[in-house]
Parts: sequence; C-alpha cells; structure tokens
Amino acid sequence: MHRERVSENVYWFQSEVYAQVTAGVVAGPQWAVAIDTLALPEETMAMREFIEHEVGVPVRYVINTHYHADHAWGNCFFPGATVLAHALCRELLAERGIPSLESVRKQNPLYRQVKIVLPHMTFDDGSLSLRVGKKNLNIIHAPGHSPDGIAVLVEEDRVLFAGDSFMPIPYVVDGDAEEITTSIKKIGRMGLENIVQGHGDIILRGEIDAAVKENLTYMANIRKVAKAASRRRAAQEYMDEMNIEECGKSRVHLGGLAEELHKRNLRALLNETRAGKADDE
Repeated sequence: MHRERVSENVYWFQSEVYAQVTAGVVAGPQWAVAIDTLALPEETMAMREFIEHEVGVPVRYVINTHYHADHAWGNCFFPGATVLAHALCRELLAERGIPSLESVRKQNPLYRQVKIVLPHMTFDDGSLSLRVGKKNLNIIHAPGHSPDGIAVLVEEDRVLFAGDSFMPIPYVVDGDAEEITTSIKKIGRMGLENIVQGHGDIILRGEIDAAVKENLTYMANIRKVAKAASRRRAAQEYMDEMNIEECGKSRVHLGGLAEELHKRNLRALLNETRAGKADDE
C-alpha cells in the first residue's frame, strides 16, 4: 500500500493490489475521519493501524463515497465508527452489497471476516458538513460513476477526495454519462489544489485543468462512438476499432486496466443508446 501526506493532517492511501484504488484520512487532535476503505481487508487494517499508531487518534467517522466493494466493504474494520454516506449508498449496499458479499465469500476466503456495515448517517439533498479539528469537510453529491456518488472537500486546503466521480478514465457502467460529465465540470470549477481520485494518483493544481479537459473530451468521444455504432449493423466491429487512444485516453492508466474499462463503457453506452431509440419508437 502506498501512503502520502497531502497536507497537514491529511493523508492518502493507494492499493498496490487492486486497480490503484484510494482512500484517505483527515485527522484532528482527538479523532480522525476515514474517507473510503480499501479493497482488501489487510490493506484496510494497515490503514487503520497507521491512523491509530502513527497519527495517534481513533477513527470516529468513515465516509463512503459510494457503495462499491472497493470503497465501502471495509467499514466493518472500524468498529464503533459512525459511517456517513448518501442515502442511496445505504440503499444500494443493502440491496446489492449484501448478496454480492455472500457470493464472494464462497469463492474467496479473504472476505470471510468481512461484513457489510450500512451507513448510520445519510443525506439526500444539498450537502453535509463535518468539522475535524481546524478543518471543515464539505460533503457533496457527485453522481455519474454511480447514482450515490459523493465527494469530500477539505475546505481549508482545497483538497477534494473525489471518489470515483474523477478517475484516470471515467467509468460509467453503473452510472450515467450525462451525470458524470456534470460532476467532472463541477469539480473543474472548484478552484482546487489537489484532486484525490478514487483510483490512480493524486492530481496536482497545475495538472487539474488538463485532466478535466481530457476527461470531458473522452466522455464526448465515447458518446459519439456509441451513437455511431447504434446506426451500424456491425456495431461491435466498429467499437473494436475505436480503441481507448482513438477516444483520447492512454491504455497505460490503472496498471493496464484502462482498455478493458473503455470497452465496458462503450458497451454500456451502446445499450443505453439503443434503449433510448426503442423508447422513442
């Protein structure tokens, strides 16, 4: 697991095992807030160990940026902490997370000690604020990757823990292309020092405008490809030609996973485009 200090009392963690997934912590004098958990139990436990023994405070709150396993299944490793999330995150963890974990447990003994802990505090409209020592956390809805997506702004430092609303390659299979485009634009207007992506490396202030532009260009390109593919008989062949570079991204992102995510994006948008046409007829 990689670890880095982002600013005073703000830390970032990145998995070396699963898709460069990230988590964070903001520490105060008496307690800390964890932002997401990591994909594997041992990595989440290592993160907790660092907070309790190196930073020297317990975790009082865990914020889930969305319900996906690699961000929320580690809630159980912070016993006694209050879990915060969007209201939809609680619903989706109950509806999808619990049966999914039951299935994974049968195949992977690493997850036998994991249990789903549903968020205790949720919000629906607007935003939620949380004061940690001298820092104010502003929690905002940022859907698109998934409907329950949120982002956490450390206001004093202008550091945004963006969850999967901002990634090296936008991923919309469980979400909505229009919503994630809106979220990316919103993030680009926030005047940030750093973006902590849900996967991948931290984006520094001088890199933010280019990263936002690249993600928006990619989103526009894949929507065009899906629309064009929906008019062709050999839709899949056409989409196979439209590789990730053709759409403005590099295949090296996320340890080589980017091309596979790109293919899934195109299939999802093609199905969405076809479904929209069927509704119009």
